[in-house]
Amino acid sequence: MPHPSPVNCVETRRRRGLVCEQLASDYLQSLGLQILARNLHCRSGELDLVCLDVDVLVVVEVRQRAGNQFGGALGSVDRRKQRKIIRATQVYLQRFRQWRGLTLRFDVLALTGTQPAGYDIVWIKDAFRAT
Repeated sequence: MPHPSPVNCVETRRRRGLVCEQLASDYLQSLGLQILARNLHCRSGELDLVCLDVDVLVVVEVRQRAGNQFGGALGSVDRRKQRKIIRATQVYLQRFRQWRGLTLRFDVLALTGTQPAGYDIVWIKDAFRAT
């Protein structure tokens, strides 16, 4: 059986990422969070979701894995990834100064599973802190 081309793998991963970010966004909105921004890219990194939880600015890293091997989706947010998210958040706050006075929280939303079987969602509030 022929292997998929690297371009197709990247495109499939990108589509899966967008689907998972939409699921995460819908899930958080159903729990009362307001989505301020999605999929923001800057030189320092990327922010999947930026939300408002009453008076708390929440940066949400969305991770998806088919299973729990090697720590699963939650285990994939290591210190290196956390530093990139923190740097990207600093850039975001430089651009959008109106959010600077709010308490800042970093969450991780993990989706485990695949389509069409569906995903289990685990939301870790205050998963890490900027130090």
